[in-house]
Amino acid sequence: MPLIAGLGNPGNEYTGTRHNIGFELIDRVSDVLSITIGPGNGPFLVGEGQFKGNPVQLVKPVTFMNRSGKALKKAVDRYREPLHQCLICYDDINLEPGTIRIRPKGSHGGHNGLASIIDSLHSNEIPRLRIGIGNNFARGQQSNYVLSPFTTEERIIMDETLDKAAEAVLVFIRDGVDQAMNRFN
Repeated sequence: MPLIAGLGNPGNEYTGTRHNIGFELIDRVSDVLSITIGPGNGPFLVGEGQFKGNPVQLVKPVTFMNRSGKALKKAVDRYREPLHQCLICYDDINLEPGTIRIRPKGSHGGHNGLASIIDSLHSNEIPRLRIGIGNNFARGQQSNYVLSPFTTEERIIMDETLDKAAEAVLVFIRDGVDQAMNRFN
């Protein structure tokens, strides 16, 4: 049963920010699959449903981004999911807005949320979907940038990107990480 996790920060003050694009993707997939997301049995929100006969779990940690590993460890343990059946979705400043990249494993690439997950799960062999948010910020302003909302122009691009990323998630659920990579990278 694939476990799809989107990273972000809890709280209304972070809604619509660049760092919460992973949460937005989970919301988009939940809408497409008509899955209701609610409190889980741990520090995460969860929704369970199906896509083309494949059961799926959608997860949003309610820990802050840099502590996502604690929540994902509890979700993976709770649902007893092998790591290759998990897909972590998050923002990436090293990709241009509108770009997505899927990988079956790898380093955290400087992303503190993914670093926390790799540390908590003791493995970097976790499929991931990175969503480009760009890096249009001055030196020392990365935190302010990722915690700020998209511009009007960027929002249009990101809405299209979320549609593409949601489709990539559905391919991952149905056909696995290799097929998702072949179609969307």
